[in-house]
Amino acid sequence: MKNENKTWFITGTSQGIGLILVKQLLKQGYNVAATARNAETLKKAVGSSSLQFLPLQVDLVDEKSVKQAVETTVAQFGSIDYLVNNAGYGLIGGIEESSDAEVRANFDVNVFGLLNVTRAILPYMRQKKLGHIINISSVFGLLAGAGWGIYCSTKFAVEAISEALVQEVKPFGIKVTLIEPGYVRTNFLNSSSLIASKNPISDYTEIREAVRTHQEDLGGKQLGDPEKVAALIQQITTLEAPPLHLLTGSDAYQFANYKIDSLKNEIEANKERTFSTDFTA
Repeated sequence: MKNENKTWFITGTSQGIGLILVKQLLKQGYNVAATARNAETLKKAVGSSSLQFLPLQVDLVDEKSVKQAVETTVAQFGSIDYLVNNAGYGLIGGIEESSDAEVRANFDVNVFGLLNVTRAILPYMRQKKLGHIINISSVFGLLAGAGWGIYCSTKFAVEAISEALVQEVKPFGIKVTLIEPGYVRTNFLNSSSLIASKNPISDYTEIREAVRTHQEDLGGKQLGDPEKVAALIQQITTLEAPPLHLLTGSDAYQFANYKIDSLKNEIEANKERTFSTDFTA
């Protein structure tokens, strides 16, 4: 099929990688349905009046809102070939510092919103026996550190969902890929995308320093190039056998291997204890 006959549905597109991806795809002639919390803000950010661009104001936590957006997309373009679950935000703060409301809100967008969109689109992909679901996770969906327990747990959930989903939809010819970036030079670290817990506890001095560093020092210094990440997302859709896990950035590679080595060493160090719980003959 030509590009103009293929449709992408992308969430979280008013800024960052999502916005860049939308612009790249429109230049290449794809149909693009893009969601954001505010459609007017999205239109201004994309700056396109193309008939192949469908801006959608969607509340990802509301199943009815998601279903309506998906139905509108199919009505206009006929199908959805690629889904990119990109919407999400970071919450930084200790476990004790993070309120129930803050935790639930982070899971609502990063996990339950992703599930709502995926469930709404899968019937169309199953019918066509074709499609590619791309979930934007993080290398921090593989490991967590102090201050990042809640955010990382949302990405751990996305990893588990994707690992199960790829097996479930394989019989229908649908592919699934996890994109696991390191630090990417977007505005993710600003106040709209990275939120600090509202009830900091001074005893957690390391977390306080981590919050300060991320809010004040790291912006503009991230290794990852968002244009290249967006281009890579497109590239993997052309592969006959795309990877399930795809790290982006040399820092992501280093973080992931640190986790692999640490986990392997700990497993081996406790092998005798592990085996000791088996029934003996």
